[in-house]
Amino acid sequence: MTSILEESFSSIHKKLQSKEVKVSELVDASFKRIHEVDSKVGAFLTLNEEQAKEHANKLDDAINSSEAPGLLFGLPAGIKDNIVTNNLRTTCASKLLENFSPVHQATVVNGLERAESVTIGKLNMDEFAMGSSTENSGLQTTRNPWNTEHVPGGSSGGSAAAVAAGEVVFSLGSDTGGSIRQPASYCGVVGLKPTYGRVSRFGLVAFASSLDQIGPLTRTVEDNARVLQQIAGHCEKDSTSANVDVPDYSASLTGDVKGMRIAVPKEYLAEGVDENVKQRVLDALDVLKQQGATWEEVSLPHSKYALAAYYLLASSEASANLARFDGVRYGVRSENAANLIEMYKDTRSRGFGDEVKRRIMLGTFALSSGYYDAYYKKAQKVRTLIKRDFDEILKSYDVIIGPTAPTTAFKVGEQMDDPLTMYANDILTIPVNLAGVPAISVPCGLSEGLPVGLQIISRPFEEGTIYRAAHAFEQATDYHKAKPEL
Repeated sequence: MTSILEESFSSIHKKLQSKEVKVSELVDASFKRIHEVDSKVGAFLTLNEEQAKEHANKLDDAINSSEAPGLLFGLPAGIKDNIVTNNLRTTCASKLLENFSPVHQATVVNGLERAESVTIGKLNMDEFAMGSSTENSGLQTTRNPWNTEHVPGGSSGGSAAAVAAGEVVFSLGSDTGGSIRQPASYCGVVGLKPTYGRVSRFGLVAFASSLDQIGPLTRTVEDNARVLQQIAGHCEKDSTSANVDVPDYSASLTGDVKGMRIAVPKEYLAEGVDENVKQRVLDALDVLKQQGATWEEVSLPHSKYALAAYYLLASSEASANLARFDGVRYGVRSENAANLIEMYKDTRSRGFGDEVKRRIMLGTFALSSGYYDAYYKKAQKVRTLIKRDFDEILKSYDVIIGPTAPTTAFKVGEQMDDPLTMYANDILTIPVNLAGVPAISVPCGLSEGLPVGLQIISRPFEEGTIYRAAHAFEQATDYHKAKPEL
């Protein structure tokens, strides 16, 4: 039996307007599902049950007013736990912040409140968004709803798993090197990384400030476009927010890709990409070709350097951003230190997990005197070359298409002792963040019972083009209708 939480936004909206269902019933269904399955999945770190039910009751009264509600009205949503929520615990899945209750709120959360969606709770992640499997959470391990022996991806693993498991209707994640798209691929949902600057980062706890971007995870492309419509736009509190008009993304959902030009980088289907994943992508390209699109093989020659450049740049920015977590103003503090320096050292050594420490050390080394030019500066030059590759290809093509991840979800614990192999899971998503362009992952089939994601990339601020291609593919297939059996 299909849960109402698995229906589209427009379907739920019609039932709310016709009084066939109440917001309070939607919220109750969300918490019921969480209590049924989250012991197996582990998506949520903090539940907002009392406040959410109170909010739902108010919305039940509000729907009787003459003003027609928007499509996000009353929808149960989950928020990644590095997005600040006023008076709702925000931990970044770190022991260092496990008691932190913010007194301010992220711009994107304010946007969802204006749309009158209901925040159900905060979702698990790799600590401070550093990881590709959510196994680096300092608080708990999240598992893939399709097979709980496998990871959900990361760092937004909780955000993807909660949507895939039917616990919420949509969620927000953050993407620094693939952290929305890779878990979306692993969990068989739709995940978008917007153009850098399209969505405000105010209230997002920074990992790598020049790469981080908040985006939506949903069941369908149309629903994804609806969430982006609500959270996109200029924000005066964020100096990196772009003052660019936000188009009507729903106008892009025509189902028509006739004449669309698709570039397929040979590097994205090369050695290291699983044969079943490669075949699912080629099958997807055939679907788009049958609908009137054309595709050609191209090259992104500098993409082979993306992984090394990314980990130098992201770690360097992380070492600066995480210096603020010292136990002085907020978070957990060591009580046994004899002086201030000891307190800093003890707090950070106890509070940060191994992966966070690894990246702080790498970043501090890359920024240090004598190594800055050899590592950090060189990585920035490589980043420029990667961006030029994208710019050049996208002069002649509308979108770039390839797999989101080289494999399906791996088993829990399988790569924890091999950081370099773990990092390679993001090899196909990282170049997008370095270039600052938008990209989406949509389901394109299964391989041995686990989802495969199709990645669609376009020019800066052309999320509408991405949605057009993704929606056309989705309408021609049933992959988005598949769901895990928990």
